[in-house]
Amino acid sequence: MAQHNELGKKGEQLAVDFLLKKGYEILERNYTFQKSEVDIIAKIKDTLAVVEVKTRSTVEFGNPQDFVKPKQIQRLVKAIDEFVNVNSLDVEVRFDVIAIVKDNKQFKIEHLEDAFYHF
Repeated sequence: MAQHNELGKKGEQLAVDFLLKKGYEILERNYTFQKSEVDIIAKIKDTLAVVEVKTRSTVEFGNPQDFVKPKQIQRLVKAIDEFVNVNSLDVEVRFDVIAIVKDNKQFKIEHLEDAFYHF
């Protein structure tokens, strides 16, 4: 497996652990619909948190969250609309980014709630 794939999987697991510690319930990981994959679908109280995890080994080329593109956001919105309808959920939906940067052997985690409003 390519090194960046391993880093991505590690980042997703760190994000899940981070969310669990903050009281989130993980509903789905790697949920797919059409051409979209949602990294994490989590719930806290009456809010569905749709979490895109971006893991990088350096910020030399930009912050991890800068790599979420408008087309990807459109696909995520479609996928979550499907998820909410199929599961008959009555929740507020929020789109978050968890940005993870590897710094030597440590990982710096930043949770950006309602992240798509900051683009």
